[in-house]
Amino acid sequence: MNKNKDMKMTIFKKALAAGILAGAGVALSFVSIPVGPTKCFPFQHSINVIAGVLLGPFWAVGTAFTTSLIRNMMGTGSLFAFPGSIFGALLVGMAGKYLHGRHKLFSALAEPVGTGIIGAWVSAAMVAPLTGASVNFAFFAFSFLTSSLPGAAIGAAVLYSLEKRSVISRFEDIMI
Repeated sequence: MNKNKDMKMTIFKKALAAGILAGAGVALSFVSIPVGPTKCFPFQHSINVIAGVLLGPFWAVGTAFTTSLIRNMMGTGSLFAFPGSIFGALLVGMAGKYLHGRHKLFSALAEPVGTGIIGAWVSAAMVAPLTGASVNFAFFAFSFLTSSLPGAAIGAAVLYSLEKRSVISRFEDIMI
């Protein structure tokens, strides 16, 4: 019985942390880099790194999806926000889970791979034809990497700073 209660509390804490991170992603969306039909948000990639390392792939993807959905509903995002954030969050979460939360720099490096390669490919192959945009993989790779490289670096720096101040150790009960 006590284990069931602990599991429910962990899920609640992860959902709360994911919601806070999604809110931060929306609040920080005033910083964008318009590139053709896309709007690149470097802080989204920072949020992906933080959520992926602290919460794991499922919650990181949920955070990225929620942020993209709210930004689209507010008119500050585009359909490219979904593949441009979800795949980066997924790869960071998978790397964080595989590395057990250690080696946060390597986990952060997974964000530009997920966004700049996989997200760019999905955007070029699936989303661009839906929107009528006539741009190719190289365009998306360049624009997404322009945003995700500095964003992942900021996310890694935030995690490093939180770790040095022993803040991350307070989240160990909900970490992946």
